[in-house]
Amino acid sequence: MKKFLAMLLSAVMMMSLAACGNSGTPSSSGASQGSTSGSDTSTSDFKVGAILIGDENEGYTFAHMEGIKAACETLGIPSENLIFKYTVPEDEKCYDAAVDLAEQGCNIIFANSFGHETYLMQAASEYSDVYFAHATGTHARTAGMSNFANYFDNIYEARYVSGIVAGMKLKEMMDAGSVTDPYIGYVGAYPFAEVVSGYTAFFLGIRSIVPDAHMDVTFTNSWFDIKAEAEAANALISRGCVIIGQHADSTGAPSAVQAAHDKGNTNVYSVGYNVDMLSVAPDVALTSPQNNWEVAYEEIIRTAMEGGKLETDYCNGYAEGGVMLSALGTACAPGTQEAVDAAIAAIKDGSLHVFDTANFTVEGKPVTNAFATDTDGDFVPDADEAIIDGYYHESYFQSAPSFSLAIDGITKLN
Repeated sequence: MKKFLAMLLSAVMMMSLAACGNSGTPSSSGASQGSTSGSDTSTSDFKVGAILIGDENEGYTFAHMEGIKAACETLGIPSENLIFKYTVPEDEKCYDAAVDLAEQGCNIIFANSFGHETYLMQAASEYSDVYFAHATGTHARTAGMSNFANYFDNIYEARYVSGIVAGMKLKEMMDAGSVTDPYIGYVGAYPFAEVVSGYTAFFLGIRSIVPDAHMDVTFTNSWFDIKAEAEAANALISRGCVIIGQHADSTGAPSAVQAAHDKGNTNVYSVGYNVDMLSVAPDVALTSPQNNWEVAYEEIIRTAMEGGKLETDYCNGYAEGGVMLSALGTACAPGTQEAVDAAIAAIKDGSLHVFDTANFTVEGKPVTNAFATDTDGDFVPDADEAIIDGYYHESYFQSAPSFSLAIDGITKLN
């Protein structure tokens, strides 16, 4: 099964990941930090290490792997100088992996899961001549470490646009009379801000097309669990949900939706994540929001190769080519591509803000203020006013998502 999934993910990612030659400026307001790494390492000697929460069978990690490989190829770094550490848990084994990579001569070391951060920082404090960068983390801005940075992508932008894709399909079904209740389901991994930001953006994209839509979210408490994700999708379908979105890293939910379709439920469709899901759900997959990690990796690795200064946070969206959608499925409603193109253009030119406070309420009331940064470690933002000029500035103060408001229309089932 793992071999099959690896082959499947390799095929779909090769088709869907787009290469970008230039990265954009970081969205973080944090100041640049100087690095102590030297700039005299030749391309042929430069080594890149990566600590990964999964392997090639897990969509999120696979996307990171492809991004690092593409960045190294663009920069002329030999493939033998890239060292991957697979399925590293979020504990002291991350520190051990980082030390091992540093001792192997890696000039820069990445880690791609939230719980890796403190262990990577520990290694960074001991190897001041090595660059370290961590995806989804929040500490670089305040840590004051010259050789440590955080990075992420504005995936909430692509999730919003994928919501437009779902909304167009939902409207088509309602106009045809085959669906009367605009009821959406969402399979989430954990109730973290990263997931909340994503499913809220997805929901707001749907509501831009179908204002009466409502959504239930269920959590698997795992980033990657094919069985649990399929069971969660089936439970949502049994409740009457007609679109199933996800922030989970396997093909479990789309496969479950396809199975429901094959059994005669022709009014339920899927929006995936990380990879194109058409291979496992050809009749029901509408699209998948995706990160193009190459943009961030190329920018960070190039800085390290040149001995330059790291930004505290790196974050790229549609404007920089850091996020995208997979190919639209044949089940998409007519006019979907045009709606997608218009939304992306509006995001790029700044006329569309995903978290515009005019488009949502909390407990029936408009939202006029919300913090973005957690300063005391309790996962509740308590600093940095994020609502400026009428919209929540996601990934503005730090690269990692911070939006965690429980807006009306979305219900957490567990």
